[in-house]
Amino acid sequence: MDKQRKKEMLQAYKERRPQMGIVSYECTATGDVFLSAAKDTAADINGTTMKLESGFHPNKRLLELWTRYGQDGFSIRVVETLEYIDGVEDYSDDLDALRDEILEAHPGARKVWR
Repeated sequence: MDKQRKKEMLQAYKERRPQMGIVSYECTATGDVFLSAAKDTAADINGTTMKLESGFHPNKRLLELWTRYGQDGFSIRVVETLEYIDGVEDYSDDLDALRDEILEAHPGARKVWR
């Protein structure tokens, strides 16, 4: 790959706008709900699922339920999305605030991590 093509690909990656929002992992057997604030919802779902499948996830309760019921025992969905605003580069605080708002509305729900 030549340098120009590499620069173009890097620029395209930087300019991409993946869906960002709050991902819900709900155990259908117990009703336990875990929420994650994600800058890239597809990557969050993929990464969390991989950690759970491999048995190495920091949220022990979520891991315990996943081990017991498996992926088929969970409903995984994006419950809220956040739109991009021109000029804004870091949405971490906005995503955390949105997750906290949803946590307040659903007292039994917990954070996936941090």
